[in-house]
Amino acid sequence: MPKRERVVRMSVEQPLWRALTAYRVLTMLYAVGLFTTVYDRYDRPAVAVAFYAVLCVWTLATLPRVQNAAACTKRFLAVDLAVALTGIVLTPLAVSEQHIDDGGPTLPSIWTAGSVLAYAIKGGWRWAAFASTPVAAANLIERGTPARDTVHNVILVWVASIAIGYVVEVARASERTLARALEIEAATRERERLARDIHDSVLQVLAMVQRRGAVIGGEAAELGRMAGEQEVALRTLVSGGLLPAPRVSVDAAAGALVTTVDEPDGPDGPDRNGTVDLRSLLAPYAGARVSLAEPGAPVPLAPAAARELAAAVGAALDNVRRHAGEHARAWILVEDEPGEVVVTVRDDGPGIPEGRLAQAEGEGRLGVALSIRGRLRDLGGTAEVISVPGQGTEVELTVPKHTKHTKRTKRTDDTKDPRGKAERR
Repeated sequence: MPKRERVVRMSVEQPLWRALTAYRVLTMLYAVGLFTTVYDRYDRPAVAVAFYAVLCVWTLATLPRVQNAAACTKRFLAVDLAVALTGIVLTPLAVSEQHIDDGGPTLPSIWTAGSVLAYAIKGGWRWAAFASTPVAAANLIERGTPARDTVHNVILVWVASIAIGYVVEVARASERTLARALEIEAATRERERLARDIHDSVLQVLAMVQRRGAVIGGEAAELGRMAGEQEVALRTLVSGGLLPAPRVSVDAAAGALVTTVDEPDGPDGPDRNGTVDLRSLLAPYAGARVSLAEPGAPVPLAPAAARELAAAVGAALDNVRRHAGEHARAWILVEDEPGEVVVTVRDDGPGIPEGRLAQAEGEGRLGVALSIRGRLRDLGGTAEVISVPGQGTEVELTVPKHTKHTKRTKRTDDTKDPRGKAERR
């Protein structure tokens, strides 16, 4: 059995977290080393020593917190920024006024930028702008006046963090686009592989059974006819791309990893958006005498709505077989409109005599009233039946894409004009 493809794990965002981890450690060492070189210039070195002790413990203890976006929570970011702001505000208590007037560094020094960058990587440029604002305010309070070098440093941190946050947002959008492209490629490769295998085995066998059955006749002819119907249905299923395929996902907990995950559910199972592809539910109806025309892209609907709509289509086809005969042909057309899905079932039967539907309902035969119109009414949709005697019948089923599946007790009379637009039999 061929091995399923696997997409190599990769991430654009994860290296930023690793760089931030290294930056925090290096800037912590830089701040401590800078303090030891100018120790004699501090008026209250004990304040600085206490802060650096807290800074070292906090930085080393929280290294796992800056490994990925999931571990870097909002609470951690708030506390981390508070540590940096506290160090800036405590600077006037530890150093001399001359140190401040000369534009000397604050106690955390450039370690503060790490806190702002964590916001940028976690939430993008808006979070970076939010974190840069209190840092700017704290620096102005520490200096007392908006000196040129202070304003320069504040603007530098602001611009750099916002730029990095914007780059992160662009990288995430690019990864989502890449994930979608890989998903389409993986699905296409898998569909092509299965189509080749099926064509070389199952489809050829079914076609041979159909031909041999037609030649032999009798019961073999019926078996051949059934084999032909299954061949058409299977060919439609393969060519329509309804086979399950690997799913590509973006794992934000690990940075933004693009991986393939085998889909355990069937092709009619809900996807990540809680919808199902209507085409997968209608494909089994296709056969030798039932043609299915559908869009090339998925037709997403809520699971309950998709199942009810497919059941209504099945009821309409049952009516074709029952009233138009086994040899009648039917066509199913699926249209995916912006706000609704329209499925049309048409046959080449004799049509419905005028008044036949009302008579059937009076006799208690509610196949159309309940199986078709009732289902569509519960979905908030409509079912319009157009029938001209001698020209077949057309059932148009319309379902809004966003609707609640509700029950209604009031029945409306939807009988159409004398041309035959009436309830189906």
